[in-house]
Amino acid sequence: MVIIVKNLKTKPADDEMLFIYSRYKQATVGDVNTEWPRMLDLKGKAKWDAWNALKGIDWLHPAHPLLG
Repeated sequence: MVIIVKNLKTKPADDEMLFIYSRYKQATVGDVNTEWPRMLDLKGKAKWDAWNALKGIDWLHPAHPLLG
């Protein structure tokens, strides 16, 4: 996935970047392990919320739809 993202011809839209970011973080780190960002950090909040929405998903489990 990282190779695909690095070779994009145009910059993805914000919602697409959140999609990519959240799945990358969930696959590489697992569930959110940081506190929710401060009040004025709108970009950080959006990233945290997108990642937190995937809480509990095990990307390496054989029954996961993307692996099957």
